[in-house]
Amino acid sequence: MEIQNQPIKRNLPRDVFLHLLAIVTLYWSAITFITLLWQFINHFLPNILNDIYTYQSKFELMRFAVSSLFIVFPLFIFVSWFLNKIYAKEAVVRESKIRKWLLYFTLFVAALVVVGDLVSVINNLLGGETTLKFILKALSILVVAGFVFGYYLDDVRRETPSKLGKIFAFITSFLVITAIIASFFVIGSPNSARLFQYDQTKISDLQNIQSQIVNYWQRKEALPATLNDLSDPISGFSIPQDSQTQKSYTYNITDTAKLSFQLCASFNKQSDNNQNSKTVPAYYGNDLYSQNWSHPAGYYCFERTIDKQLYPPLNKPNAQIIK
Repeated sequence: MEIQNQPIKRNLPRDVFLHLLAIVTLYWSAITFITLLWQFINHFLPNILNDIYTYQSKFELMRFAVSSLFIVFPLFIFVSWFLNKIYAKEAVVRESKIRKWLLYFTLFVAALVVVGDLVSVINNLLGGETTLKFILKALSILVVAGFVFGYYLDDVRRETPSKLGKIFAFITSFLVITAIIASFFVIGSPNSARLFQYDQTKISDLQNIQSQIVNYWQRKEALPATLNDLSDPISGFSIPQDSQTQKSYTYNITDTAKLSFQLCASFNKQSDNNQNSKTVPAYYGNDLYSQNWSHPAGYYCFERTIDKQLYPPLNKPNAQIIK
């Protein structure tokens, strides 16, 4: 009895899963790669007025982009390779509707991104607001979206996989690996990031202590003799300690009459010029931008003097009213 050849049974759930995974990881990789490029541009072409509040977020975005590319991009390459292996055995999978729909949707999205990017460039040119920073960001979107559009436009027209697939994989892998390696020169190693976080915490602690010292002066018309005088169980404030060394911060009164004092701590690294203006306490209102928290590596003391006109005692107006 002869056994007739049976047609290969399609594994539709597998095909849907793999094609969706390939497209999602493609989008994710492209977006995070552009994000990483933008943060490089922000780092090397800083805008003090716009970047004053984004210094820390820049590094957070870079770390997230690098983390995503570490995991998502290799997954995209692997899934694409696995799909090509399936196409070689089951040519019908390459012609599946789910693949066609996803590819054409990708072309649609890439085309919209390119058109929107060009419209934005022209709009800024007409408005006279185009800067090198904007041009580079627009160019990064144009190149990535155009590269994706060109590759998948060629791929969707073919009945068999193109040799361009390997070239696409090699080029994108080279660019991603290069961007990841370059990012470590900006954000530093994990150990460097940990030391930076320690320094940021110390600055935040000193800001809180400074705020409490000013508040103490306004209420009692005197500087606290020691930091322990600032402890308030009612408000819940307690003197923070250096989270790295578990030691107390140093507080010295340098001039009682002028209300001058020092706040000192040991720092791991010299502060970046952009970082210094990002770590000022919101408490200081009109004096917000005069507070300089730049510091060298090692032990350093911040000199502070309370301005009596900016921060008058709180009980004086009440006393005058009673009289």
